[in-house]
Amino acid sequence: MKRLKTLALFVGFLILCSCTSDSFLSDSDPKGDTWSLEIFSPPYMQSWAEMVVVEDLKGRSFRSPGGVLGSGNDNLEREYAKGWNSIGGGSHILTGADLPKRIYVRWQSIIEQKTYKGWVDIPEEARQFMRGSVMRKCPGWPERRPANHSAQAILGLAPGGVVGVWVGDNCLNRHQVARVHVGIEPLGPYQGQSSGKYRPIKEQSKRYIERYGIPYGSW
Repeated sequence: MKRLKTLALFVGFLILCSCTSDSFLSDSDPKGDTWSLEIFSPPYMQSWAEMVVVEDLKGRSFRSPGGVLGSGNDNLEREYAKGWNSIGGGSHILTGADLPKRIYVRWQSIIEQKTYKGWVDIPEEARQFMRGSVMRKCPGWPERRPANHSAQAILGLAPGGVVGVWVGDNCLNRHQVARVHVGIEPLGPYQGQSSGKYRPIKEQSKRYIERYGIPYGSW
């Protein structure tokens, strides 16, 4: 009889622990096949993303739109481009993709007149954050749905061939999970299809660089 009582208490304890640990679980579908990718460059560090391809955990490839990055205005009162101070840009939805295994990027650093390309491996830590961002509520506001309706990854492209990757968690915090240097594209812009010509440098980027230069080493 005593053993039965002990067993009953132990089972009750397990049920209580299970309820407690699941108290922040959302009703979102953790198997959802949609997540977003944002691509940006630091302010005034004008770039043009030629190609971005995501390889997911199942080995499938998904291409994300590129475009103009690193726009700035005429406010030159401080060094806005120094460091990853402004994280995030245009968001592109990847539908049907599993979480990312690695990302390929090729972009023009217009202010340097150089083209970079390379793969960035995404660590398991990043995927854990991405899963948690849609599966668990933030402990700070347990009465609300999860902070993110879909998982998110952010890709930062900086002069010198620096690539940074961030992901969001269930409390809207961003975590840097990767930083690499990629190599030069020997064919140049547009893989040689533009006779070596880059897109024009914007006047505000020129003025910024004349005053502050390119802050290599800050990314």
